[in-house]
Amino acid sequence: MIKSLPKSLASLSLGLLVMGCSSSAVITAPPISYSNTSPRVSELSESGAMRWSHLDLTRDTVPGMSVDRAYSELLKNKKGQEVIVAVIDSGIDLNHEDIKDVLWINKGEKAGDGVDNDRNGYIDDIHGYNFLGESYHEQKESTRIVRLKIGDATYQDDAKASLEEALPEAKESLPQLEQIEAFVSMAHENIQKELGKEYYSLEDLEKYEPKTPQQEQIVGVLMQVMGMGQDIPTALKDLNEGITYYQGQLDYHLNVNFDGRTPVGDNPYDITDTNYGNGNPGIREKDESHGTHVAGIIAGTRGNKKGVDGVAKNVSIMSLRAVPDGDEYDKDVALAIRYAVDNGAKVINASFGKDFSPNAEWVYEALEYAALKDVLFVQAAGNDGLDLDSPENKNFPNDNKSQSIPEFVDNVLIVGALTSSFDPQMIASFSNYGIENVDIFAPGDEIFSTMPNDSYEFQGGTSMAAPAVAGVAAMIRSYYPKLTAAQVKQIIMQSGIAPQIKVFVGGEDEEAKSLTEISKTGKIANLYNAIILADQVSRGEASL
Repeated sequence: MIKSLPKSLASLSLGLLVMGCSSSAVITAPPISYSNTSPRVSELSESGAMRWSHLDLTRDTVPGMSVDRAYSELLKNKKGQEVIVAVIDSGIDLNHEDIKDVLWINKGEKAGDGVDNDRNGYIDDIHGYNFLGESYHEQKESTRIVRLKIGDATYQDDAKASLEEALPEAKESLPQLEQIEAFVSMAHENIQKELGKEYYSLEDLEKYEPKTPQQEQIVGVLMQVMGMGQDIPTALKDLNEGITYYQGQLDYHLNVNFDGRTPVGDNPYDITDTNYGNGNPGIREKDESHGTHVAGIIAGTRGNKKGVDGVAKNVSIMSLRAVPDGDEYDKDVALAIRYAVDNGAKVINASFGKDFSPNAEWVYEALEYAALKDVLFVQAAGNDGLDLDSPENKNFPNDNKSQSIPEFVDNVLIVGALTSSFDPQMIASFSNYGIENVDIFAPGDEIFSTMPNDSYEFQGGTSMAAPAVAGVAAMIRSYYPKLTAAQVKQIIMQSGIAPQIKVFVGGEDEEAKSLTEISKTGKIANLYNAIILADQVSRGEASL
């Protein structure tokens, strides 16, 4: 789940023509620049960790996007207009306390009457559309290619090789994690009884005197876990997430005998078969949380004193349920993009990706349609820790049909992930990168956001970095609505901060690289600077 430049404005008169700013206030603040390469010394506080992506590099020594600073210094006296942001993802908890007030409402549709009131081709689509029907679990695309024998022999062989590479890891890792989890869980319960307390510290374990060799072993394991900086409940949670992940791999993603599409009732490899799905893009499974987390990053209701503040205000979230637990279908993605465009979205967030795309042309045509209709598409770079410039490393969708045809559209922005550490570990080890195929980096590791049932949680991935940038794009489009999608893309890229720091990528630590060696801009996204540049471009005072 989770893989040509516009011409500059030439004159002041043209700049005033496209200004589109809802407030006459002129922004005169200088942009943020950063030349210090010293790593951060102080640790984040608990509250700082929960909103580090909104903090400021110069003031907080954290590579956040200066969201708080932009609101307090640049936007206090400015009013924007509503922007619809489409979230193509898993279902969203439509009743979440921090999301329900920012949902897009299709005013042309009457809920629950089974009629396509607005004649847009979709019935009862009040908050968006569900292209998955009642399905959720799915295979990886490589598994589907092997099962259905899609493509020529070479394509099928590549898919089979990918499947055969992944299967052994899942088969070996699952029993190992289950064994470790069982022992740690048993040890945890045992020591709780021995100490007579539910919560205990490393110091408690150090003072405890084991009575038997088994107790000595139990204490040793628990001390080893806690010595790595984790409390036992968190370690058990991580172990169980790993078990769930590998169990899903074996049961669904890599299982050639599984067919998750049957409940939908369509032919997913026929783009003309469009009479499927339904108007309820809410969650179906207890573990279906990805879309909810993404939506909160973009537009969790600001200032309601609940949970999180999204990057953007003046936003309506359009929920498009098209990403299952497994790989998305090209048809669903293509139709979701077209739905978003036709129903008023100005920004689309795509926090998903895969390494095989048998019908990529359908998605490419949808992206061209979005470009024609002035809609920005923000895409997660993917979580494989790979250089996407290498021909063998693919992450679909993308904006290059082949290595020889780079960026066939100018409305796609591809985002890699940052950690909160301003040091050589600043690029998340899982984040894909590439000087040609990743445009910019943004906060994506340990991001606190909304989860189903009015809950909140830290999650990490380029899936979290993309919506951060989608929120920045939404703010630009809100305050400067006459700027085009291509201009918004260039503003985000050019206004980013370019710290002169060497970083490790892909989990490798042999040789650190500069940001200019791993992304097109060599920059990290910054809302404060983006608003300043958007204001200047809108007035004809800056070129792109």
